[in-house]
Amino acid sequence: MHFAVSRFAAFLAAGCCALAADRFPVDWTKVNAELLEHYTALLRIDTSNPPGNETKAVTYLKGVLDRAGISNQVFALDPERANLVARLKGNGSKRPIIVMGHTDVVGVQREKWSVDPFAALRKDGYVYARGAMDDKDNLSTGLMLMLLLKRMNIPLDRDVIYVAEAGEEGTSRVGIEFLVSQHWDAIDAEYALAEGGGGSSRDGKPRYVSVSTTEKVPRSTTLVSHGVAGHGSIPRLDNAVIRLANAVAKIGAWQPPMRLNDTTRAYFERLATISTPEERDRYNNLTNPARSEEVQKYFAQRELRNYSMLRTSVVPTIIKAGFRSNVIPSEAEATLDVRALPDEDMEKLYAEMRRVINDPNVEVKSTRAGGRPPGLPSRLDSEMFRVLEAATKSTYPGAITLPEMLTGATDMAQLRAKGVQSYGIGPMIAEKDRDIGGAHTDDERLQESALYKFMEFLWNAVTGIAATK
Repeated sequence: MHFAVSRFAAFLAAGCCALAADRFPVDWTKVNAELLEHYTALLRIDTSNPPGNETKAVTYLKGVLDRAGISNQVFALDPERANLVARLKGNGSKRPIIVMGHTDVVGVQREKWSVDPFAALRKDGYVYARGAMDDKDNLSTGLMLMLLLKRMNIPLDRDVIYVAEAGEEGTSRVGIEFLVSQHWDAIDAEYALAEGGGGSSRDGKPRYVSVSTTEKVPRSTTLVSHGVAGHGSIPRLDNAVIRLANAVAKIGAWQPPMRLNDTTRAYFERLATISTPEERDRYNNLTNPARSEEVQKYFAQRELRNYSMLRTSVVPTIIKAGFRSNVIPSEAEATLDVRALPDEDMEKLYAEMRRVINDPNVEVKSTRAGGRPPGLPSRLDSEMFRVLEAATKSTYPGAITLPEMLTGATDMAQLRAKGVQSYGIGPMIAEKDRDIGGAHTDDERLQESALYKFMEFLWNAVTGIAATK
């Protein structure tokens, strides 16, 4: 009897999203046209960071929200880099949900683009622009969500909070850090949906929707080698450049051991269920002691993102040494991009790196205090994750939901550190498009149909978690 009741409860949980969407039907043809208008308008606002100028985007968003009668506030540490927080009130029976997007974008090398990066050009079913995938897709769908909830007078059990934040691309102090430290009451919530997920289709058929539940933590690190300065015509055994080169080579040939967590373990288990027999064999044998090394080597050569998910990664990215060709410098420096697992003990990691380098004249130093904080991974058994699974089924029939650990970083880190169960979502991308036109690339682009379908997914998820049952 207990088993039957549990099965019925699980059925209700899985079906809540679809039922909510059925109760609140939407004319998506009209919505898509309006969404495209907001999306392209935001893309045409140059919010390259630096300098950011996110207040220009906030001015646009505030005008739209004000005209719709949606309560909103503007918070700014820097007048040119404002954040916007809008709220639709629920009945208070459940804690709020945040829907978040960032207004800034990374800069561009215009000469590398085939189109104007801020023209929002529509071509061959795509929209080309900086921010098309990072992150004005989430920004505009979140805006459209608020407009629909207000327009349709959807009864809510929990407040829905829309956050348009500044500074995600490397200057979070003016954005989420400022909001968390100075205006937490305005954004305190149980759940958050933001960038960091997506999905993949193959030959026009949806395969999976990825939902990020945790992410690696950036921990910038330097190696500093020391020697004696001298004339370039006289070789020295204590040459700092040679010491550094040896240290970088040793670190490059070494990686921390594989260590899965709940998210990555579920990721590979679920991915195996939709993969070819050869792929399935690798995913299922990842933790098999007799096969693990072979599988990891394959990932390192051909599935680089999957390889990075297995461990804290340490990647040399910058080398600085010397100032004249005929002077042996007394010091040389290399920058390492360390992306740590959320629970990594950095002191132990640094101690192991020193052991690997095995040179007392090479320092291993953390070079950035603060940064994005580590936090517990968001739960896979929460109501929000179950609703996202249901939204996947109703929006993308045939697709599965993949929990994912991001190898990059987002401003959900600050929310998770405050105890907010945060989940990264995004549009579904055709497999053929995954390596071109993505976030931070030249000719960044998003398929229009993917934007529209993502809007439906967001609607199904938020009404599923927030609308009164």
